[in-house]
Amino acid sequence: MLKDKYDQLIFKHGFVNEPVSSSIDLRKEISLLKKVKNAVILGHYYITPELQDISDFLGDSLALAQQAQKTDADIILFVGVHFMGETAKILNPTKKVIVPDLNAGCSLAESAPADAFEAFKNQHPDHKVISYINCSAEIKALSDVIVTSSNAMKIVESFPKDQPLIFAPDKNLGNYINSVTGRDMILWNGACMVHEKYSLGKIVALMDQHPDAVFIAHPECEQPVLMVADFIGSTTALLNYVSKSNANEFIVATESGILHQMQKACPDKSFIPAPSIDSTCGCNDCSYMKLNTMQKLYLALKYEKPEIILEPAIIEKAKIPILRMLELSK
Repeated sequence: MLKDKYDQLIFKHGFVNEPVSSSIDLRKEISLLKKVKNAVILGHYYITPELQDISDFLGDSLALAQQAQKTDADIILFVGVHFMGETAKILNPTKKVIVPDLNAGCSLAESAPADAFEAFKNQHPDHKVISYINCSAEIKALSDVIVTSSNAMKIVESFPKDQPLIFAPDKNLGNYINSVTGRDMILWNGACMVHEKYSLGKIVALMDQHPDAVFIAHPECEQPVLMVADFIGSTTALLNYVSKSNANEFIVATESGILHQMQKACPDKSFIPAPSIDSTCGCNDCSYMKLNTMQKLYLALKYEKPEIILEPAIIEKAKIPILRMLELSK
C-alpha cells in the first residue's frame, strides 16, 4: 500500500510530495540514510550551493559520467537534470538510480525528439552522429559517440577530415566547434534556454563598467557572445581558468550555480554573472536545476524514489556511444 501511495504521488507530482518537518536535521538524516543504503550523491555544478555542498562528488557532465561508471554504491542519487540520471542508469543498469524530481528536465534535450531526429539522421546515411551528452537516452541510442563540452573538440577531431558528421542537439556548441576546427558538421537546430538568452548588449555594457574584468563564456552561448569572450570553455575549464588566472574580476556567462565553486576556490576574487535578455536580477539560472531541493533529496533517498527506469534495449544501444566517449576521454 505504501509503495502504491508514493508511486501515485510521483506520477502526479514528479517527486515524493510529503511534508518534511522543519525540526529534521536534513544534512544529518541524509548522511545516515547514505550509510544505511550504501548510496552516493552525484551533483552537478549548476545545482544550489547547499546541494553542491552535500554531494559526495561534484562535477560537470564528463566527470559525473566517469564517476557513475566506477562507483561501487548500490544506489546512485543524481542531483542534476533527467538526462544525467539516465546516463548514470545506462552505465549502471543493475544499480538503482534515483533523482529528487523527475520534472528536472533539460531544454536542450527536449529540443531533439527521438522520432524527428531519427528521420533527420536517415536523410544523411553516410554521416556519423556525434551527440552532446545533453540529450535523451533515445538520442544517445541513435548516436555513434557522445561528447561533453570538455571533450567535444578532441572527439570531433578524432574523426577523419573527410568523414561527414552530424552534431546534435546543440547548434551553438556545434557551430563553435566548426569555427575552430574548420569542420562542416551538419547541426541539429537545438539550444539551451539558459545559454541562448544572454544579452550581448548588456554584457558589453557590463564590460564597460568593469574594464579590468575578464569575460569568460561556455561554448553553448550564441556566436555573438562568444566573439567578445576572453576565454571559452566547459564548466570545469571555466573553473580551472579563474583559479589559475592573475585577474581578480570575472564576468561569467554560464549557469550561475558554478559561481559558488568559483568563490570557494578563489575567495579573494569577484565573479559577476552575465545578464540575460529578460533578466532583472543580473543572473541566468536553469529553472530545471533549481527544482532540486534538500527536502526532495531527503525524501528521494528515504523512499528510493523517483527511480530512473529505461528499456533494456535502449540501455544496450545507448551504452555503446557513451563508453566510446569515456574511452576517448582517457
